[in-house]
Parts: sequence; C-alpha cells; structure tokens
Amino acid sequence: MNDSDAAVICKALGDPNRIKIIGILSGGESCACRLLEKFDITQPTLSHHMKILCGCGLVKARSAGKWNYYSLDRDRFRDFGTYITALACFGETEAEKCD
Repeated sequence: MNDSDAAVICKALGDPNRIKIIGILSGGESCACRLLEKFDITQPTLSHHMKILCGCGLVKARSAGKWNYYSLDRDRFRDFGTYITALACFGETEAEKCD
C-alpha cells in the first residue's frame, strides 16, 4: 500500500457514520436496507457513505436483484494494518520517537 492509498482510507474513516458501518460489516455481509435501519440518515446519505467506503477499497458491493449487499474487503484491511504498523512510531526500537 502506498501513502496515497493510506491517505484515502484515513479520510474515508474520518466520519463517525462510516466507522459505524465498518463495525457493522465486521460481523459479516449486510444488505443496504439493514444498514439503513441502524442509522438516522436517508438512503441517499447511506449511498454516499458506501460510495466512499467502496471507493477506498475497504468495502465490497454486490447486487442481487434490486438489493445491494456490502462486505468488508479483509485483504485491503490487512494491507492497511500492515501499512499502519510499519510506521516508525510503532516499531519497538523507534518508540521513543513518539514521545
């Protein structure tokens, strides 16, 4: 993962509703209608959030009939986690740099 990809993901995760969506999807695939039930937002607003999460690669979408289903892209999350972990302030020998 490069710096630009990581920045797009960080920006996508900068909204509390999108963080909540990620939390819900961590339990498995969910239909958009089920996601919407957990928020006090409109369907177009949910679609906007999903577009951002899919655009950064954290979420995958699939259509079945008239419904959209969403799930986490676990490989993308793993790559992002590896990127974050590799930052200098997380290294044991470089810990003092974060103080």
